[in-house]
Amino acid sequence: MKKNINSGEKYRLPILGLLALAMAGFMAIMTETLPAGLLPQISNGLNVSESLAGQLVTLYAVGSLTAAIPVIVATRRWRRRPLLLSAICGFLVFNSVTAISSSYILTLIARFFAGVSAGIAWGLIAGYARRMVSDELKGRGMAIAMIGTPIALTFGVPIGTFLGAFIGWRSVFGIMSFMAFILIGWILWKVPDYPGQSNDEQLSIIDVFKTPGVRSILFVVMTWMTAHNILYTYIAPFLISLDMQRVDLALFLFGISALTSIFIVGSLIDRWLRFLVLSSIAVFTIDSVLFGINGGNAIVIYIGVIMWGLTFGGAATLLQTALAETVKDEAVDMVMSINTTVWNLAIASGALTGGILLKTIGPSSFSGAMFVLLLLALFTALKSKQHGFN
Repeated sequence: MKKNINSGEKYRLPILGLLALAMAGFMAIMTETLPAGLLPQISNGLNVSESLAGQLVTLYAVGSLTAAIPVIVATRRWRRRPLLLSAICGFLVFNSVTAISSSYILTLIARFFAGVSAGIAWGLIAGYARRMVSDELKGRGMAIAMIGTPIALTFGVPIGTFLGAFIGWRSVFGIMSFMAFILIGWILWKVPDYPGQSNDEQLSIIDVFKTPGVRSILFVVMTWMTAHNILYTYIAPFLISLDMQRVDLALFLFGISALTSIFIVGSLIDRWLRFLVLSSIAVFTIDSVLFGINGGNAIVIYIGVIMWGLTFGGAATLLQTALAETVKDEAVDMVMSINTTVWNLAIASGALTGGILLKTIGPSSFSGAMFVLLLLALFTALKSKQHGFN
């Protein structure tokens, strides 16, 4: 069901509503990654080793990965705002449990269901953003709705880690719960409700997966994001192997350039989707070579990190827009749930591949692995002109 937009609203963006969606994405990323910066405190608080505390991140990812598709399928007939609110309520409840639990097992369970909430949210945000704006502004609307991700990665986690040192890790999760409470009111205030799908509108997941272009785009998601996560997961040992100790500076430069990329993509995506996808992958491919032949030159590495951020910041918006443009309107939430699953598989694949390479060959091998993956992504995107990236 398409939204009717009169001529006076045609080129107007519902900024506050889109920013509420961005806040939901910010919360999902923050909830996922906070334990990584608070592992020593969490391990002491739960009386477990740091490696076991690290499984709080794993269980969250498993929850997102396993729930995204089945939950979206099971709730296709639900009205959209109550479903979105259920995801935010999940963050409120399960972050609160994490904040007060003294049981490691209970905390793991809470983290799993927080991941389920994230899987629901990621399945809804892109399709929701597109329904809130006119056809001429769909890409820009998605860019605004996705801005919470790079902000969380750039500023949220370091700030959360910093606060944890002063007020404790439980209080940080308590703050996340309070933010979820505020967001519930924000969504009720500024995010419109939309109907779910009737029986005759529903497509099976197989039908959506078989839609021409979808598999090509998902393959690009898998290869591009696996390459990214090989480097991003192990950026510290990679930089240290090049005698660079300022990992914080590199990540800050990456984050700022990623934010810049969001604004660039948001202004151009509705006219230049294919060009932006191809140029982003091509520049990152060149960047992978640059990382391999830099010889430890700090300036070259920092330039490479900035280029990397510029290619990555708008990636989620580009890929989700391509998927949304490829399927019918009634299949957008379904294809986004598939994308969430593939995206999380790519994160796991990048972490696993990078870990094996780090242990067996060393961080110098990252460049070659990334180059091969990115060439595959670029070749697939180039071939997918008629169906997929057009």
